[in-house]
Amino acid sequence: MNREFGLIGRTLTHSFSPTYFQRKFEHLGLDDCTYDAFELADIQQLPQLLAAHPQLRGLNVTIPYKEQIIPYLDELAPSAGRVGAVNTVQFGPEGRLIGHNTDYAGFRDSLRRFYPLRGAAAGALVLGTGGAAKAVEVALRELDIRYWLVSRDPLSRGLTYADLTPPLLAEHTLIINTTPLGTYPQVEACPDIPYHLLTPQHYLFDLVYNPRETEFLRRGRELGAHTQNGFEMLCLQAEAAWVIWNQ
Repeated sequence: MNREFGLIGRTLTHSFSPTYFQRKFEHLGLDDCTYDAFELADIQQLPQLLAAHPQLRGLNVTIPYKEQIIPYLDELAPSAGRVGAVNTVQFGPEGRLIGHNTDYAGFRDSLRRFYPLRGAAAGALVLGTGGAAKAVEVALRELDIRYWLVSRDPLSRGLTYADLTPPLLAEHTLIINTTPLGTYPQVEACPDIPYHLLTPQHYLFDLVYNPRETEFLRRGRELGAHTQNGFEMLCLQAEAAWVIWNQ
């Protein structure tokens, strides 16, 4: 019996996930597995998708449905409960849909390799407040890194971009972009931070991985900042999803 897997989101032309999993299936000799990108204009189309693809055995979830998908699930695993967002759906016994979050572990493990945690006293700025930001928050709390959320909304529970003063940037040397700004094909877009305040002491982590170097990372690199894109995080969370789907 064929096993079908896939990714749901609104715009998926930028996604490397189908290629990643197809290569994985080829490497493992799994001729009965496929992975497809399913663009949904609205999360309300999910039941139709499931009905049309009865061979589905697992889904990844991306922007903007990581939180919107929760009412359509039968159960949340502890990881998704902690984060409050879902990026992996397991098809359990009797067709039960179980939401997981592998983003936070993927980000956490990638950050450990990139950012010098030992003795780090500086804080972090998390750009964006969506489902991806929630996963980053959980990871930062687990790593005992203090942080501020930054968004365009003056009524949000964090800071606005206008609040990013020179002292604040000096005290928060880890800056994490969780927004889709800069994703292909809108590669010239970037978060509205005061880039001229960046220094070689700053570490910029962008969850975006296509293009390899976003405008956010390019501007930081040119000022000497350390930079990391989201490709390693993508691979780590994808491998964790594969383990879940095969439980």
